[in-house]
Amino acid sequence: MSVATDNDVFTSLVEPLRGELTAHCYRMLGSVHDAEDLVQETYLRAWRSFHGFEARSSLRTWMYRIATNVCLTALESRQRRPLPTGLGQPGTDGDAALHSRPETPWLEPLPDTVVWGPSTGSGRGAGGDPAAEVVGRESVRLAFVAALQHLTPPQRAVLILRDVLAWHADEVAELLGMSVGAANSSLQRARASMARLDPESTTPPVSEERAKQLLADYVEAFEAYDVDRIVALLCADAVWEMPPYTGWYSGAENIGRLIRRHCPAERAGDQVMLPVSANGQAALALYMRGEDGRHHAFQLQVPTVTELGVSHVVAFFETGLFARFGLPDILPVP
Repeated sequence: MSVATDNDVFTSLVEPLRGELTAHCYRMLGSVHDAEDLVQETYLRAWRSFHGFEARSSLRTWMYRIATNVCLTALESRQRRPLPTGLGQPGTDGDAALHSRPETPWLEPLPDTVVWGPSTGSGRGAGGDPAAEVVGRESVRLAFVAALQHLTPPQRAVLILRDVLAWHADEVAELLGMSVGAANSSLQRARASMARLDPESTTPPVSEERAKQLLADYVEAFEAYDVDRIVALLCADAVWEMPPYTGWYSGAENIGRLIRRHCPAERAGDQVMLPVSANGQAALALYMRGEDGRHHAFQLQVPTVTELGVSHVVAFFETGLFARFGLPDILPVP
């Protein structure tokens, strides 16, 4: 068999796994860019070792083994990627000055298209194909991935392999070079940390109809620059954070003060929101009217919606993310 034929066979076998492997590396690293680079490294290592693949495990398991090792090696030289709430500082007053830390490697949102492709929606495979639904929305939820970043790299791997991918304890122990007892102990510590770091995991699911209506009202309030209505749509104890700014803001009224003081909008029509999908959930790309009268990329919001209202918003001010979501920097003139 020729090298070209071998390559064709290899590609046909592993290319369908790219989306789920990218999600796996994203959970480990908290960065879409890093995840895609590490998937490429995974494929390169797998290609070099493909002739030695003895099918003692499934091809998918074999690829996940390689990807996990690639991630663990990469994490030896990388900082964890937090959100502002993960910096260990108290909440900020909405009237206080903003402080930016652009040099910090912040957690990044994950465009759904990276995992599920452009023709699928928020974690559902095309045509409802179960094989295309390997990555569940819950496993890439932003708060879940943010909490993972606080675990040690081995703990991240143990928790993801056991609780997300449903590997057996002996498989995980073998991959990580530890005893089954040590792997189980690491898993218990990781689960305890996640329960503390990811309180959203216990929030009852919101009905689809309620979620759509809340988001529609939320968009309408922003586009009308109706801060009182925005506040009313937030949960009383809502949290707002916006990397690369280091502050985080607790309480609907406090968030309202933040918006009134620091948002450059002045009137209805200054802001336009477009729907996107990130981390398996609805997200919003906000454009702000500039001095030229056109709407420019401003922030990408990932809101968490509950039956009681919007409970958490992460507003990413890295406008370079817009291109990753297939969005323009400036909205075309109607």
